[in-house]
Amino acid sequence: MPGQLRDYFVVLPDSAAGAAAAGQLPVPGAAAGRSAAPDATGSAREVGGALTVTHPSGRPWIVARPLVRKVSHLARGEDALVLIGPDRVPDAVLAGILEGARDRTGLEHRLGRLPGLYHVVARLSGRSWIRGTATGLRRIYHARHPAAGTIASDRPAVLARLIDAPLDESALALRLLDFLPHPLSRRPVWRGVHETGAGYGLALPVAAPGTAAVPGPTEHRWWEPPPGELPLAEGARKVGHAVAASVRAHVGGLDRISCELSGGLDSTALAFAARDTGPASLSLLTVAARDRYSEDESWARRAVEAAGGTAGTGGGHGATSALDHHLIPAADAPYFYADLASTAAELNDEPLPVAPGRARAALLLGRARATGSRYHLTGYGGDEIFLGLPHAYQDLFHGNPFTAWSHLGGLRHQLGWPLLPTVKALLDRSAFPRWLAGAVTAAPQPVARTPLLSWGVRQSLHPWLTERATALIAEEFRAAAEHAEPIDPWRGRHVDIDGVRMGARHFQAMEDIGMTIGLPVAAPFYDDRILEATLAVRLPERISPWRYKPLLVEAMRGVVPDALLARTTKDHMASDEHQGLREHAPELAELWTGSRLAEHGLVDARHLLRLAAEPFSPALVEHSISSTVAGETWLRTAENAWPAPQLTL
Repeated sequence: MPGQLRDYFVVLPDSAAGAAAAGQLPVPGAAAGRSAAPDATGSAREVGGALTVTHPSGRPWIVARPLVRKVSHLARGEDALVLIGPDRVPDAVLAGILEGARDRTGLEHRLGRLPGLYHVVARLSGRSWIRGTATGLRRIYHARHPAAGTIASDRPAVLARLIDAPLDESALALRLLDFLPHPLSRRPVWRGVHETGAGYGLALPVAAPGTAAVPGPTEHRWWEPPPGELPLAEGARKVGHAVAASVRAHVGGLDRISCELSGGLDSTALAFAARDTGPASLSLLTVAARDRYSEDESWARRAVEAAGGTAGTGGGHGATSALDHHLIPAADAPYFYADLASTAAELNDEPLPVAPGRARAALLLGRARATGSRYHLTGYGGDEIFLGLPHAYQDLFHGNPFTAWSHLGGLRHQLGWPLLPTVKALLDRSAFPRWLAGAVTAAPQPVARTPLLSWGVRQSLHPWLTERATALIAEEFRAAAEHAEPIDPWRGRHVDIDGVRMGARHFQAMEDIGMTIGLPVAAPFYDDRILEATLAVRLPERISPWRYKPLLVEAMRGVVPDALLARTTKDHMASDEHQGLREHAPELAELWTGSRLAEHGLVDARHLLRLAAEPFSPALVEHSISSTVAGETWLRTAENAWPAPQLTL
């Protein structure tokens, strides 16, 4: 059955209705048939592949189907702590976190040094506290069940199933943009389902004594970005420690692991950090580029040579090293938009613009699994965390205008920004709501030489969107602007954090492909500790027009050879995307024939059919079709998402 939810958890109220809702949860076929006895405390049991942690009453509190993630649980009286993440957390560590934590503030203080990407679910004084990560890779959703009250989950589709929620066409129209800025990115595509903001947690209160009425949930901020005060050297040490800890949290102690080694700085850094965890076997996988001017492959080969590995197309171990290099020929790599039907294998939380590259990602992960890898690491998140965006110079200009202008001078000459527009953009003091209200336009996209110093990037509406879609999008931006607050008062930090959270959402598609294939896949850079350590560094030392990712370079010095840290270039795959439009024009034409988005009145299917026949149309040069393809394929998957069997607890 397409689109099965293979991995999720829900948090239920302590009531008969909550227990009944647990029996309505979707059952992934891949997890059926397993069972386990209750744990020593009797508060957790596994039945039919579902791990259930109970309230003190014995009713289900958390029902989890962790296909690749691990659930760590500890109860102390009526209080309890559950962590769902890449590895089991020892009971002694859980006890150190839970004991003495009288409220959520005390709990968060103790959780602050825990590396890894975990969901946190706690019960303190009868109240449940649920949160994800500040980077947004782990998110929390909630909905009001007609009988049980508020139910929370990490998967909005589960809640939509439980409350029989219809699609929200306005939210679906928003997903047809190339990217969604804060706070519109928090709009789930089902009505009645709500997302808790990254950096915020969800508190579920209990019923008042003598009454069955339970107040609604409340959100509380648990994370604040640190001030940028550290010098580069000190900040680099903290980043280096955070990277090593996050990698260990994912793969420490495993005998066979793999890493994507594109040849770029991010994947190279993770490959060497993974090697330092001491696996018996480390496989590095590189997809060769079709572009003869690409430098990635040569840099990947240098990294393998420096690490002491053996190169080949799947060969055995080297005589003196447990490191193998698997070079995937360019001819084996699918173009973008290949095998669009395969996107039905996973029901993502929302349409994600990375969907057209699924076949390429599946090839890489399939090859990694064939090596015997038990966990695969990628460098996703490195650009968003370490590259830095020009918007940050707005922040720097307030406290150090001379340094800001000096840096902008170097950047301006690299990007071709004209002088007067750059000065005007630098002096602009528009508030975030005003920027958000005008963040989409029907006018052509801004030219490449437009200075980027505002709260984000203004984007144009695609010409194949219907008048109804454009009206829905415009109304959503207008309504959001009335009450919108930025993530951070400083626009550079706002854009940096929003970019990290946007990238984290996109990475979810890769995680879900890994679950389909049977290989856990992770992006350790999205660890909160790494984001915090990065933001804590002084801005003019963290980003520079004259150095490429200086903070990451210094953080990995001594782990990655200096010769590899000297790379200052980055390859792109635009040619593979454009060629994919031509190679897979028939599949795209088939996609727009009977388009579900057209049935919802959001796209002009005839326009899209014409573009499928004209893959090199100027419209496809100016506008990316990725988000529209993602919306169409996601919608078809969502229509057939639910398997028939139901879980019996």
